[in-house]
Parts: sequence; C-alpha cells; structure tokens
Amino acid sequence: MSERKNPFFEPYKTPHDTVPFDRIRMEDYEEAFMEGIRRDEEYLDKTINNPAKPTFDNTIINKEDDEGYYDLLDRVSTVFFNMLSAETNDEMDALAQKLSPILTKHANDMRLNEKLFERVKYVHLHHRKLTHEEKRLLDDCYQGFVRSGALLNAEGKERLRQLTEEASLLGLQFSQNLLKENKAYRLVITDPAQLDGLPQTAIDAAAEEAKAPEAPPSSPVGDTNVLKSNEAPSGAVGGAISGAVGGASAASWVFTLDAPSYSPFMTYSTQRELRRQMYMAYNTKGIHDNENNNIEICKRLINLRREIAQLLGYKTYADYVLSRRMAKNVRNVYRLLNQLVDAYKPTAEKELEELEKAALSSTNARKFSRKSNEAPSGAVGGALEPWDLAFYSHKLKLKKYNIDAEMLRPYFQLEKVIGGVFGLANRLYGITFKENKDIPVYHPDVKAYEVFDRDGSYLAVFYADFHPRKGKQGGAWMTEYQGQFVDRKGVNIRPHVSVVMNLTKPTPERPALLTLGEVETFLHEFGHALHGIFSNCRFESLSGTNVLWDFVELPSQFMENFAIEKKFLQTFAFHYETGEPLPDELIRRIVRSRNFMVATACLRQVSFGLLDMAYYTKSEPFDEDIIRFEKEAWKKAIIRPQRMDTCMTTQFSHIMAGGYAAGYYSYKWAEVLDADAFAVFKRHGVFDEKTAQRFRDCILSRGSTDEPMTLYKNFKGSEPTIDALLKRNGIRKTK
Repeated sequence: MSERKNPFFEPYKTPHDTVPFDRIRMEDYEEAFMEGIRRDEEYLDKTINNPAKPTFDNTIINKEDDEGYYDLLDRVSTVFFNMLSAETNDEMDALAQKLSPILTKHANDMRLNEKLFERVKYVHLHHRKLTHEEKRLLDDCYQGFVRSGALLNAEGKERLRQLTEEASLLGLQFSQNLLKENKAYRLVITDPAQLDGLPQTAIDAAAEEAKAPEAPPSSPVGDTNVLKSNEAPSGAVGGAISGAVGGASAASWVFTLDAPSYSPFMTYSTQRELRRQMYMAYNTKGIHDNENNNIEICKRLINLRREIAQLLGYKTYADYVLSRRMAKNVRNVYRLLNQLVDAYKPTAEKELEELEKAALSSTNARKFSRKSNEAPSGAVGGALEPWDLAFYSHKLKLKKYNIDAEMLRPYFQLEKVIGGVFGLANRLYGITFKENKDIPVYHPDVKAYEVFDRDGSYLAVFYADFHPRKGKQGGAWMTEYQGQFVDRKGVNIRPHVSVVMNLTKPTPERPALLTLGEVETFLHEFGHALHGIFSNCRFESLSGTNVLWDFVELPSQFMENFAIEKKFLQTFAFHYETGEPLPDELIRRIVRSRNFMVATACLRQVSFGLLDMAYYTKSEPFDEDIIRFEKEAWKKAIIRPQRMDTCMTTQFSHIMAGGYAAGYYSYKWAEVLDADAFAVFKRHGVFDEKTAQRFRDCILSRGSTDEPMTLYKNFKGSEPTIDALLKRNGIRKTK
C-alpha cells in the first residue's frame, strides 16, 4: 500500500482541478503551510541573488517560471482561511492562532526584504515598454512594497513587524470570540403560548434547532441576570426560558442569534420580554465579563492601525487606507456621508414618528416607564424600545401595503430561487450553470456547479453554501478557491468562486423557503460571484474582485435591483405546494412597499460609516470608553434615544477583523454607483443584452486593470451622480 501524500503537494486530479475537500485532513494544513513558506523563501533567495539585471519578467512575474509551478502557500492559505469562516472547529481555531504570527512574519520577511525591494524599485524606474495591464501590475507591486514599509529604516521595519503581527493575531481573536458569543446563546421555550405571533416556518425551525447538538457551555450571553428555568418574565405566559446555553427538552423550541432564527423572532413574536432578551443578547456580544470580551481588543486594534499608518508617514489610518481608494481622502468620504444624512434624515424622522403613532394606536396600552417589567406583553406605551422596532414596523407595513415576508415565503423555495438567479444570469449574459456532483464539497449543504459561457465553453466553478451551522460565521460573503489568470503558456486559468450565506434551512415539514430579503442577499453575493466568474485578466492579483474596496460592492449591489422586477419574479416565484405563480397583486405591493422605512435603513448604514471613520481618523492614542465613544461618533445619523448598555463596535467584524477598516462607507459609495448603473439598464430595458454585455465587458471582466472611474465611465459614458439613488429611494421625486 503506497504512502499517503498530502493532497496540497500534488495535482488535485479533480474536475477542473478543484479542491479535494474529501481528501484533506487537519494535519495536512500545517505541513503544507510550512512547506509553502520554505518554497517562498527559496523563491526569494533565487530572485535576489539573480546576477542578471532586474527586469519586469525576472523580478515581477518570475514566480511561475518553473514547469508545473503553483503557489503552495497561496493554495493552502486559501482553503484554510475559507474553512476558518465556513466550517471551523476548535482544532482549526487553535491552529489559526498558532500560524498567525508565523504567517505575518513570513509576509513581512518578503515585503521588507531590502534586496528584493531594490530590484522592484529598479524595474519601476527602468523597464521595457509595458502593456497597460503590465504597468498596472508593476505600479501595484511597487506601491505594495512601499505601503508595507519598504522605505522604512531598520528600526522602523522592526517596529512594523511587531505591530502587524500583533494586529493579525488580535483580528483573528476578535473573530473567534464573536463566533463563540454568537453560537453560545440559545433561547429555550417550552410553553407553546410563548410562540404567539411566530409564523409556522420559524416555529418548525426552532423545533429542529432544539434537536441539534448544543454548543459547548459558556458564560451567559445577554442579560447579566439570566432567567432561571422556573422564573417567568413579566408579561410572559410562563414556562422555561433561558438566555444561557442549556438543555432543550423533547417539547421545546430553541431560537438562536443566527439571522434566520433571530430576524423572524424579532419581527413576529408578541412576547415583548423575550424580544428584549433576544435583542440584548444580539447587541451585547463582546462586552460581557467573560473570556470572549472584545473591548480591549478593539481599542488595541484601533491603536495598532493608527501607529502603523503613522509609521508609514500618514496622519491617520484613514488617510493611509483612502490614498488607495476611489474616494481618495477623508474629506470626500465625509462629504458623501453628510450628503446622505442631510438628504435622508428629515424623511427618517417622519418614518419613525409615523411608526410610534401606529404602535401606540395598535396597542391602546397604558403608558409605562422604560422598565420592561411594567409593561404588559406586546405593549408600547410611551416609548418604542429597539426590540419593538421590527415588530411594529412589520405591523405598519402590513397595514399600509398589505405585504408581509411570510406572505411571500411560500413562493421563494430555495431550489426555485437558485433556478431564477441562474436564469437571470442566462438572460443577461447567456451563461448556464450545471451541477456537478463529482466536484468535492466541504459540507452536504454546499452545491458545486460548472459555469458555461454563451458559446458553451467552460467559464468557472461556482460553489454555493446556503445554511447556518455551528462552525460557520454569521452573515454572507463571496470568496474564491482559485482566481482567474493567464499562465505563461497562454492558458486562461478559470476561477473557482464561492458564495457563503446563512439562509433559512429546510425542515421535515417543508423545504427551505426564503424571505425576499434572503433572495436579495443571494443576488448580492451572486453579483460578487459574477465579478469573479467573468474575469478575463492576465494577472491574478488584478483579476476578479481584486479591485479597490469602494468599487467592489458595485456588481453585488447592482444585482439586488432585480429582486423586485416583475419579469424576474415571474421566472421562479411559484408556490411550493400549489405551483401557482406569485400573484401580480403581491408583486405590485412589493414594488409599492419598496421604500418603506428606506431613510431609516440608510441612516443606519451611514451611522456605521461614521463610526468607522471616527475610529480611524484618530491621530492620538485611543483609550476612551468604547460604548460612549460609539454613541457620540454616530449621533448625527441617530434619531432615537440611544441605549448605553449595547455595543456595535465589539461585533463589527467588517472594521475590526475584515478589510473594511476606514472603508465601511464603501457600501453607500457603491450604492450611488449601482443606482446610477441600474438607471442605464432601466432606460434600455432591464434585460437588455447589449447593455448587459457592455456592463460585462467594461466592468465585470476587467478586474483592476484600470482605474474604477475609468471603467465606470467606459460603461456609462459619464461619472455617476447621487441623483439616481435619491430618485430610487423616493427622496427626490421624479418629474
């Protein structure tokens, strides 16, 4: 019997050279990481000791000169860190902690190597005639070295090493703490009366969750005084309720902080005290007095990034980040955020005033103080609390538009939605998707598809991972297992892209039925996927979604526009039991209700952008009270009184552990672009193939081979304005 080989060390021999998830073992990762580092060091030694004069070919792109070369470190890193988000476990978390300083040190060894930088610098100043894409790569490479500290003196480089290694480790710890907090909380209900108001889909999902293996014991999440099982909260009917991890009896229902569980509970439950518990559990993640507390981690990350930026010659971390963004500088970001506040705040104030009046009218309840134990179940009285907003927003929307997420859910069966989304891509771009069960996947929830172009040629592999589970981070994202590039033989290596979501799971009673919001999430991540699928660039580092961060959300947010288009809905929205199409009247209600509470939602996003900028425009050491700083930072976009016992910062992965530090404004920046771009489609017809082809050719296939504004103007013919967004949201009336 032959000795088993580490699958990362040899050709995968799978369809399209896809990752052999079924053959990878935990012990393979560390071995492959260490060998990958060794190979990188060998490459570095070979490059810096090359006696030939530095050229673009022997210094910038020489890494794949050897026959059969592949970047082992990139190969194993891609799989490992994708799994760390989508399918982690305690052993993988521990390995990540162990590897983090090693990998950061290695990256620094490459970027801070003086001999290597001298060669890159020489090529930057003296090079052969280059194509436009080659110039982009050379400039990115040179700037990458400079922004990584190549111009620092020895003392500065050593300090930068210390700062980046610590920041890398803390970012990882932040994410692990957040995942533990999220998975630890279980609201256990044993009295059916406490399910009042909840749709059957939520009840069935909670019953299934009660049968699932429990999370490991940890400190309670939510209230500091968790209800004991024999204590009923004020306003509750009775029964066992626990805000801590605990056993679920045979006749019980378990609600978690995962979106498909949390969102319906907050929207439909009439049990105000239980909504409060869920809200407080969700919005206090990372601030409890336990081992998962993220407060000091956040402070340290803010200071580490500030010091890194100042070491590199910038006043603040935001200045450092924005120098390589479409926005260019802090002033332009604040200009956008302030424009949005000024435009949307008056409408948001009216929205919340209407909501409070409707809530008071619907309850006809006596007034009560902010102590929830003085309020009857479901009552509002004098003031709406945050845990009331979703509940009464739903009631008001139902009253005004006679539309409700549960009305639509039977028409959004996941399998049909998949077909609808794929069909949309076919209608726009002529591409097709075919499931291939021979492609290995890392979990039974994951489906793998081959993507074919209009002419039938192979285009990409597409993975879709749909449902929440214990080892999976919350939220939704797109990633790659292989980027697109053209190899030295001229072969166009096609991408393997993946979308990871946390959509409603199926139950024994019914298939996975989505909300319209979940359909929009699918479309959003699918837009990112198309950006990767259509990539047609020479160099991988410029391909696909490797674009400036305030441009990357354009393709994704653009796709969300189709969610309420009648002709799109008519292709897949059929009742899962009767087969009846989604009635035209419901579609009309969807369109009419599109801008319900839109200004409030906009200000919420703007508030996150303001918070992000407040942290990363600090030029002095940060040691303030995180909660108080947070409430002050975003108050311009806040209308209602703020609670001082909740915190967003300690669970704000985008700006603490993700790539959006000093960049969260990107969502609103890209929303201006997507509204402007979709207006072009609306003028020519939302399914117009010529417009779609131009969008593909000018934006989706070009990666970062040109400046984003150049790409956009190539598509539209002019720069975007905020007008289309204001008109779409009903803030500025169309003539």
